[in-house]
Amino acid sequence: MTQKPETAAEDGAHAHAPAPAAVPAARPPAGASTVAALELKPALEAVLMVVDEPVAADRLARLLERPADRVRRALAELAEEYAAQGRGFDLREVAGGWRFYTRPDYADAVERFVLDGQTARLTQAALETLAVVAYRQPVSRSRVSAVRGVNCDGVIRTLLQRGLIEEAGSEPETGAILYGTTQYFLERMGLRGLDELPELAPFLPEADAVEAESPEGMPSFAPDDSDGSETLGA
Repeated sequence: MTQKPETAAEDGAHAHAPAPAAVPAARPPAGASTVAALELKPALEAVLMVVDEPVAADRLARLLERPADRVRRALAELAEEYAAQGRGFDLREVAGGWRFYTRPDYADAVERFVLDGQTARLTQAALETLAVVAYRQPVSRSRVSAVRGVNCDGVIRTLLQRGLIEEAGSEPETGAILYGTTQYFLERMGLRGLDELPELAPFLPEADAVEAESPEGMPSFAPDDSDGSETLGA
């Protein structure tokens, strides 16, 4: 049977027509969270590894987009696993939050490390941070950061390790840990008490002023480049 010319032309056109383009897979909207897809226990470990204060399970649940009961169960399981493995640290629930702590069994090793670090000189950043704590104590990390204009978390850790500052309670309103100087600080400075500190406080901004500029707990500043110590001898 002979095809009509019009039909043959149409068939030829269809034979040479390009295939329809593949529809690209839908992408998640910009900024969509991928935190919920992370494995829960490693995510908890990663977050708790960088905190300086106990973090409530409810806050961890909100950050990791998981049910609070599931997060509490995972935290308890992690604590049991670390204890069973005989690790050098514990995961403890303290003051309504969770945080890593070194085990008392290894206190001698930690003490040797801390004392060894005390032979190094403090950097300018560490000296400035120590001055703010000394003159504004008891004071929280965020207020120290507000006075200096940079994030002081790393330097605070160094000063704690050196034994120059210590935890001195917490703020009733926010629960933030407050810091003050130690007896060892007075010994190193050659002071009998804080009342012998030179008159410097009038040159520091008041706590109320810096609090208005940097709400408690908000990371508003870039971190210091240094951890607060140098390799030079004392």
